[in-house]
Amino acid sequence: MPETARLGSALRLKLGLLPMEKTKKELEPLPQKGIISSPGEELGAHMDPWWGLVIGAVILVIVLIVAVPNPYKRIFRFVSDGISITIITTLISFVLMIFLGLLGGLGRNSKNRLANGIASLYVEIIRGIPLLVQLIFWYYAFPSLAQSLGDQFHIAALSGFQAAALPMAILGLTICYGAYMSEIFRAGIQSIPKGQIEAARSLGMSNGQTMQHVVLPQAVRVILPPVGNEFVSLLKDSSLVSVVAVTDMTRRGQEFMGATFITLPTWAMVALLYLVMTLFSARIVAWIEKRVKYER
Repeated sequence: MPETARLGSALRLKLGLLPMEKTKKELEPLPQKGIISSPGEELGAHMDPWWGLVIGAVILVIVLIVAVPNPYKRIFRFVSDGISITIITTLISFVLMIFLGLLGGLGRNSKNRLANGIASLYVEIIRGIPLLVQLIFWYYAFPSLAQSLGDQFHIAALSGFQAAALPMAILGLTICYGAYMSEIFRAGIQSIPKGQIEAARSLGMSNGQTMQHVVLPQAVRVILPPVGNEFVSLLKDSSLVSVVAVTDMTRRGQEFMGATFITLPTWAMVALLYLVMTLFSARIVAWIEKRVKYER
């Protein structure tokens, strides 16, 4: 083996059994196959080719706006304020569902029967109800329920409760996706070998310290791909909030179509804008996954 010969030469050099010139040649680093040395090749190796699809979608949107300003430029201007609502709704719901999913995942793995039962009941019920039905419930039915409870128990805050579209939409998305995120956290926590938990406990760590310093840091790396997929799915499903009067991009597209009766260009532009956002999000998630994999 070349590596064995190099080690043997180093040992013999140290003992004075080989000439210096010969040993220097034998101790030169061996060429590494598959390792990129050129800066240009290194850039190409780290460049995700799927970014080309993102750029292509952006270029197509720009071409449509510039080449056919009527109606594509009008459509883009009309729905542009809905883009910010879509992004805000998605980001806030994602952050909240991470915390809710973490609590649900810890509950599902808890040895406490009450915590485990509540978390399991939450996951099973919420996963069995379509997201659209949940959004309609929180916006239309929940205010009536809250007002009835307020009148019965004489709670003024509940008696005068009025649902705001955006908070109710975020609440519905968070509760629905929090159930799926709970299962992701549960699987991630269970993927950590029990030997590491037992070793941490033998060092005097409490259950909370073991979970915080040993289990969760490793579980986060395991669940990163499915969490990224959930974010992309959440971004697409945020279009459903248009049914509860949230003026997101889909709602603005409906309003433009209702005012102008322009159907195909309207939904083509809306679809392309969603495509750009989802493709961009997917590439960011893939980049984060590669960074985490490299650090491991």
